[in-house]
Amino acid sequence: MLKYQQSITTKASRPRHGALAKLVAGISLLLLPSACQTSSSALKIGTLLPITGDLSQFGSPMQDSASLLVKTVNGCGGVLGKPVELISEDDQTQPAAGATAMSKLAEVNRVGGVVGAAGSAVSSAAVDIAVRNQVVQISPASTSPIFTERAKKGDFKGFWFRTAPPDTFQGQALAKLAKAKGYKSVAVLAINNDYGNGLVQSFIPAFEALGGKVVNRDKPTRYAPNASTFESEVGAAFGGKPNAVLLIAYPETGTLILKAAYQQGLLGKQTQVLVTEGMKEAKVAQLVGKNTAGQYIAAGIIGTAPNATGPALAAFRDRYQTTYKRQPGVYDPNSWDAAAVLVLAAEAAKSPTGAAIQEKILSVANQPGQEVGDVCQALSLIREGKDINYQGASGNVDFDVQGDVTGSYDVWTIDTAGNLKVTDLITVGGS
Repeated sequence: MLKYQQSITTKASRPRHGALAKLVAGISLLLLPSACQTSSSALKIGTLLPITGDLSQFGSPMQDSASLLVKTVNGCGGVLGKPVELISEDDQTQPAAGATAMSKLAEVNRVGGVVGAAGSAVSSAAVDIAVRNQVVQISPASTSPIFTERAKKGDFKGFWFRTAPPDTFQGQALAKLAKAKGYKSVAVLAINNDYGNGLVQSFIPAFEALGGKVVNRDKPTRYAPNASTFESEVGAAFGGKPNAVLLIAYPETGTLILKAAYQQGLLGKQTQVLVTEGMKEAKVAQLVGKNTAGQYIAAGIIGTAPNATGPALAAFRDRYQTTYKRQPGVYDPNSWDAAAVLVLAAEAAKSPTGAAIQEKILSVANQPGQEVGDVCQALSLIREGKDINYQGASGNVDFDVQGDVTGSYDVWTIDTAGNLKVTDLITVGGS
């Protein structure tokens, strides 16, 4: 561009002052729409989700949930009188890819808000880009406590939210579950990223406070996110014969770890496998496979996962099943809610810009206001000038000043037929 400007002002072709002024004005007008969204523009929302990679089993259904929300909203008038545009990017479950994708969404597509990421490490790589560009980022699944800590420091300037509770609470839920099952000793085997490290840091003190012992507390067994073999890690975690091994993993690597433990003869004996929501995938038993006796290797594992108990959950499930002919996954209600809050805030702000949306998030999601779970009804009330308190599918979606929500946790297991079943509920308190 600089070379082009120099070429048009050479001595041989330099325009007169009046012509130059008109030329500059014309260029400025051309550049203006790309510099910022105007209030008359249509709302653009991005998704930053793992369509490929270690979390791909979750990413595609989460994408479907966000797409369904936008389709629903566009079917009842859109936002600000125009259809909402959804621009989707695959973060590949990789921080570098996520950062690149967020840069595109924020700086090229000029979205007002982003639903994502799923993995905490990806959100960590993307959030500063969102904040710098005044784009509201709402993650449906990034649960690392690091975001709460950074929010308290003011790093996010109010542009970060999440519709899943932080792992500070899940660590407590896991500790309560281990205590209830009578496990006195637990070893930790965790993915070495923000998600895994955050859960390790929250579980250890919570379990110890209940009288439990983490046998490798000073040096938890960790594995690299891109690892493909796990024989040594499995041997280290199971080696001391603890009552349970807490496996903090995603489906792609977690299933390989369970296979490795089976191949070393470590499953089905005195050590129970305790897992987190990262492994709560409907087909996890099939992914791990069967033993020589034809039994599912994963049968009997138990774990925790955030419980979706929102007032709008039943309606969301019906809509999702009707559209996609399958049950929604663990973070699908959270994805629906993340997109819903963005569109409601834009309507309330009467602007599609991230800065305007950010100012209205708390007013549409929290008290006071008329409680409403149907997103189209909520939009209608906002257009009538009424205050609302959105009640979501994942929960009440009441954000605190750090952008966090609280929640309860399902206890789930894999039965002998390879089916994932929820067996109990654990409630933990937040501060």
